[in-house]
Amino acid sequence: QVQLVESGGGLVQAGGSLRLSCTASGRTFTYYAMGWFRQAPGKEREFVAFVTWSGGGTNYADSVEGRFTISRDRAKNTVYLQMNSLKPEDTAVYYCAGAPVATIMTSAYRDWGQGTQVTVSS
Repeated sequence: QVQLVESGGGLVQAGGSLRLSCTASGRTFTYYAMGWFRQAPGKEREFVAFVTWSGGGTNYADSVEGRFTISRDRAKNTVYLQMNSLKPEDTAVYYCAGAPVATIMTSAYRDWGQGTQVTVSS
């Protein structure tokens, strides 16, 4: 089993930046990719970005492409999500999770973290 702990959320004004972190412990070698997802009140959880552990390949949702950057530090078992040019519609709880394949499909991910709140004020 893998434990995932997110951090770095907070309140920021529109146009600002935040960096989220997700630190993994346990059987992390079972994951091929790590993903960030978010869930706003009353909405379904949606894909934001993923990165592969080995090659560092990435994929982004259209809504965050060019503003968010996902990266990983294999030595620290940590995945980051640098969020720039934040918009009020980015407000959500952000979760990280691992998957055995590189995919945007939420159902493929497991061992979800507890989430971290990001609030962007206008």
